[in-house]
Amino acid sequence: MSRTAAVFACALALSAAAHAQNWPTRPVTMVVPFAAGGPVDTMGRIMAARLSELLGQQVVVENIGGAGGMTGTARVAKAAPDGYTMVLSGSAVLAINQTIYKKPLYNAVTDFEHVAMFSDSARVLITRKDLPVSTLAEFVAYAKANQSRMQYGSAGGGSGMHVCAVLLDAAMGTRITHVPYRGAGPAMQDLIAGRIDYIAEQISTALPQVQAGTVKAIATLGLDRAPGLEHRATAQELGLSGLDCGSWGSFSFPKGTPGAVVQRLAEVTNEAVETPAVRERFKSLGVTIPARERRTPEFLTRFVPSEIERWAGPIKASGASAD
Repeated sequence: MSRTAAVFACALALSAAAHAQNWPTRPVTMVVPFAAGGPVDTMGRIMAARLSELLGQQVVVENIGGAGGMTGTARVAKAAPDGYTMVLSGSAVLAINQTIYKKPLYNAVTDFEHVAMFSDSARVLITRKDLPVSTLAEFVAYAKANQSRMQYGSAGGGSGMHVCAVLLDAAMGTRITHVPYRGAGPAMQDLIAGRIDYIAEQISTALPQVQAGTVKAIATLGLDRAPGLEHRATAQELGLSGLDCGSWGSFSFPKGTPGAVVQRLAEVTNEAVETPAVRERFKSLGVTIPARERRTPEFLTRFVPSEIERWAGPIKASGASAD
């Protein structure tokens, strides 16, 4: 390398370091790749408010839904890696979509700088309040007898809601009609109105509606009972094995974002979830916070490929796919 090139490279490195040290100097956009009002959006707005306080700059939530979360996530993958555009990523957009779509719009492993996981959320099977069942056994029997007339909703083809319902379908031995929506919020609205029969929703959005009596909780679709619904057994406890539909949330930047910026956001993300008010809000939604050792860029970078592999088997076995 010539002396001029070396000087130029050094100058670029110093400039990047200075940029990272001063980051952020203007508002940061957090893309939530689902419609407003859903569980991902709810957690995103809780985090955005606290991150804004900690960073001293506003974190602006921008909802860009579509294609099971791929549309908004792909936009972030192609954004400038300057630290001012991030995506509220997670299990649906970083793991499930990589298998369920024939041609994913991005590579979850190579197109991002992963920052930190910040939430774990169970899924729960909820039905319209007038569906004539109260237990999982009654639900399965009803579904088998009425599958040609039943409908379930989701946040879109390939979303976590969709894949979890597909796995439930396979476990029950039924083929129930899927109704995709442009987000979890619209699906919940139609469930409350009685226009669809059930959804496999994250507990953060399901719990308030269960408590209000606008929908019925049948069973938790994960390995552990959900906070706030501890009295509801898991589907696995009740005989439907293999239904682990838990959903985790995280943050990711476009590939090439300076490492110091990634580390800074990881630090304030950890500080945010340690804030008592945030912890209490998450608890009220039935959301748990991962152990600190799981809230690092290094852990998330290793975790994403393992989650893609974990979901690939059940998705392929169930025959689920989205164009």
